[in-house]
Amino acid sequence: MSISQQSEARELLIKLVRTPSVSGNEGACAKQLKTFFERHDREVWIDEVGNVRAPADDGVLLTSHIDTVPGDIPVRIEEDDGEEVLWGRGSVDAKGSLAAMATAAVGTGASFIGVVGEEVDSKGSRYVVTEREAEPDVVINGEPSGWDGITLGYRGLLGGTYVVTSESGHSSRPENNAIQDGIDWWNRVDEEFAHDEWVPVFERVTAKPTAFEGGMSDDGLSVEATMEVQLRVPPEYTVDEVREIADGHLDGGTVNWYDKVEPVMESPRTDVARAFRATIRKQGGDPRMLRKTGTSDQNVFADHWDVDTVSYGPGDSDLDHAPNEHLELSEYDKSVAVLETVTERLLEQS
Repeated sequence: MSISQQSEARELLIKLVRTPSVSGNEGACAKQLKTFFERHDREVWIDEVGNVRAPADDGVLLTSHIDTVPGDIPVRIEEDDGEEVLWGRGSVDAKGSLAAMATAAVGTGASFIGVVGEEVDSKGSRYVVTEREAEPDVVINGEPSGWDGITLGYRGLLGGTYVVTSESGHSSRPENNAIQDGIDWWNRVDEEFAHDEWVPVFERVTAKPTAFEGGMSDDGLSVEATMEVQLRVPPEYTVDEVREIADGHLDGGTVNWYDKVEPVMESPRTDVARAFRATIRKQGGDPRMLRKTGTSDQNVFADHWDVDTVSYGPGDSDLDHAPNEHLELSEYDKSVAVLETVTERLLEQS
């Protein structure tokens, strides 16, 4: 990048980080992105769910999410050991990636989509894969991997609401009430997927209750319990296989499984992975192939489209959602340069 291009890329990043975009309220940030593409004479619009769409050469689709989790981190640039560091919510997850994708799309002529709702329900990416008529050749999804890393795999997600009811009775009675039924079911599920400590987390099903409510019903005739649950699914399983196992441990009660995202694990030998490795080496880095224990929009794209996918972006993913979220601007610059080179190489091949 030239100095002027680097300055513009940083300016976009800072504007995006300064513009709050908590999930469900991405509109102002989406307008900033739209203005950026308009300044570069690119076709661009905001679709009916709030995604920013800038179609062009579908040899590569560059995409990242606009939304962030809540959290007020004063936006500022500080110097640390000679490095300029941008502080602010979303600087790492994932506005560094979002700005890098937008900059590279303008510089190379690749297609771009900024999606909404990734932190909640992936509403934006789910809309794209069902509404878009043609698949791109390659998807590069923006998530923090560090400028010298690419993410090939994410676990899937199974989320649901467990509900159980029992007759009311005196607490001295030995029979289980609904609260005990819920706890027992979850303990059986947790034990089913227990692993030795030496098994990598990426290869485990991990089960987490995220909310629990229980007690006497308003009419006093029953005891009720409700539990929100999430299970992370490694590529060894499909989401339906994990659901069947969890349902098999039910003994009373029902689960409404409302959130299902399949796991993804891409080969390191795809054209897009090779392009990243070669480019990172040329930039003086030692390429790292990553597997992440969470879930991203890459899962959605990989599940619905028969195309090669990878996730890439600046920043330390340990800072995702953290109160000290910050991004070194020199790393951001490197990631933009890598992304532009990779995209140009893939477009030439398409």
